[in-house]
Amino acid sequence: MVASEAFRAGPGSVGVVPSEPGGLLDVLSVAAVVLDAAGRITLWSPQARDLFGWSAKEALGRYAAELLVTEEYVDLVLELFARVMAGGGAWAGVFPVRHKNGSTKLVEFRNMRLMDEHGGVYALGIACDEAVLRGVERDLAMSVRLVAQSPLGLAVLDTDLRYVMVNPTLERINGLPAEEHLGRTVREALPFLNTDVIEASMRQVLETGVPLLDQFAIGRTLADPDRDHAWSGSYYRLEDPGGRAIGVALWVVDVTDRYRAEVEAAEARRRLDLIARSSVTVGTTLDLERTARELAGLVVGDLADVASVDVLDAVLEGGETTEPGPWPGQAFFRALAVAAAYETDAVHAADPVGERTTYPAERLVTRCVTTGRPVVVAHVSRRDLVHIARDEAAAELLAREGVHSYLAVPLTARGQVLGVLGLLRTRNPLPFNHDDVALAGELATRAAIAIDNARWYQHATDTALTLQRHLLPHPPPQAAGLQIAYRYQPAAVASGIGGDWFDAIPQPKDKTALVVGDVMGHGVHAAATMGQLRTATRTLAELGLAPARVLCQLDRITAELDQTIATCVYAAWDPHRTHCRLALAGHLPPVLIRSGQAPDLLDLPAGVPLGAGGLGGAPFETTVLDLIPGDRLVLYTDGLVETRDEALDDRLDLLLSLLADHGLPLEATCDRLLAGLRHPDAADDVALVIAQVRPHLHAGYAKP
Repeated sequence: MVASEAFRAGPGSVGVVPSEPGGLLDVLSVAAVVLDAAGRITLWSPQARDLFGWSAKEALGRYAAELLVTEEYVDLVLELFARVMAGGGAWAGVFPVRHKNGSTKLVEFRNMRLMDEHGGVYALGIACDEAVLRGVERDLAMSVRLVAQSPLGLAVLDTDLRYVMVNPTLERINGLPAEEHLGRTVREALPFLNTDVIEASMRQVLETGVPLLDQFAIGRTLADPDRDHAWSGSYYRLEDPGGRAIGVALWVVDVTDRYRAEVEAAEARRRLDLIARSSVTVGTTLDLERTARELAGLVVGDLADVASVDVLDAVLEGGETTEPGPWPGQAFFRALAVAAAYETDAVHAADPVGERTTYPAERLVTRCVTTGRPVVVAHVSRRDLVHIARDEAAAELLAREGVHSYLAVPLTARGQVLGVLGLLRTRNPLPFNHDDVALAGELATRAAIAIDNARWYQHATDTALTLQRHLLPHPPPQAAGLQIAYRYQPAAVASGIGGDWFDAIPQPKDKTALVVGDVMGHGVHAAATMGQLRTATRTLAELGLAPARVLCQLDRITAELDQTIATCVYAAWDPHRTHCRLALAGHLPPVLIRSGQAPDLLDLPAGVPLGAGGLGGAPFETTVLDLIPGDRLVLYTDGLVETRDEALDDRLDLLLSLLADHGLPLEATCDRLLAGLRHPDAADDVALVIAQVRPHLHAGYAKP
């Protein structure tokens, strides 16, 4: 083995490792001087030359007192020298020494007597610059004090990553005395921590020399083995004055309180974000089922793994929510929505959407609506599942899916309990806590307002639709010399229920009046207004007035109604004269289909909408149209052809193309028009009448 290499003779032996220049002794530059019994210099080290300025050649053989001591200190030095040589012990202290350049510097001395094998005595003086020594001592004292009293946990590990020093703070953090750290690795001393990451970080610092700062870690130590703590640590490479790596220093600070505060702040931000998103995503429409789906979809993932929304059946019927069941404490529910954060069979344990269910008083969801208070089971047991699930099979399913926490909060709006938001946790390991109950309650309250608005709007819409259908003619009207088919289709969205109507009104002498009208607006008001105008139209039609006269009277009646505008097409069919008289009040033109010809939009005077002419009346014009058997007349409201994103002319062209098949029966033609023109999400209702002239027994014989 070469001299520059370390060697070991065996386990426990001392390694021989040459020191690199720049060590502590090099920094101190300790000088050695030996004097004989007479006080002459016999040995002179190179460091003595550096310290005092005299070379060995200049110093050897000269009296030390003469060479190094000023005159005023000679007697004192001789006295101290004699004391040491007489065996009076070593002497240590600071003494002013004369430098070769004539200056005086303070030098720290250690003087002691030496003896050779012949009994001769000598004096050994070890010296270094007092200023340098004091600086090193101050640095060392400060380092020791800082390490010992630092509020940070400090440690030094050697290049094998074994502890060589820990301070009292780190002892307290790790729950381990200093002596049980020393000589051990982090893995051996702190088995509870993620030591792979810690040791990898220290090796990286040893190899690169680049510090790693504020490394975050979570774990447990012997100081508190039952609770997680958070620490922030930094790693630095230690080097000797020559730049050689001699170990790693680390400092650690317990940031558990800050970490928990940050976690709580992040959780608060998450909850606020969830509440903010509820304002945007829940209640986007006045559709009850969609609102329930939006609520269930919002809470899964962030708050629960599985969510369900059940509404009291009385709510859907528009009655009081306190409707009692056949036995005290029972409640009727209808499931509106079920959602899950991931694919799970737990959703099959919930009531099927749309199903009506009766639950007894011991069911937790019943207790929730009965008391109007949240019900939380932080840790669900097998016995609890029986009161959560709808039956034994569902309870078994929830147990298999790992349901461990349950929360039900009432959907309360305007002082009434409408239903329940039910929440389950399976993959989320945390039980529902007080904060979760508060958050779920806030979300449920916001959603309940939307659900309440939706259910009342739905009730009003159903009322309007019922009124609308009640006011329309049933069964399909037929007339002399005409075959009639008709359709009424409400809007696909609840807000579109309006005032469209049609009618086929028998008149004297086998005549028939065909009417299609559209009251502007939606809801019960539009439907009721439509009923008034339809009744007035039937009354006027029985008088046999010309279409223009009928529209003029309807305009006066409409103007007297409260801010009502309507459009109308009125056609009077005479089977004896085989002609039809028509007039428009701001309505879309009818389509005429003659045998062997392309469908055509009739070019009729448009007129003004009913109610727009004022009490002074408005001019309307009657147009006479001759018809023969086989001819068809198509009357319709704007809901059939108007859309927001297509030009009206293009839609009318499509209407004509769909009517091109003359041989298609009337009923099939109605279906074809609705299928080809109506959008699934149409926002307006539509009335459609198709009349086809058929041979009449007395046609052509009536006098003009």
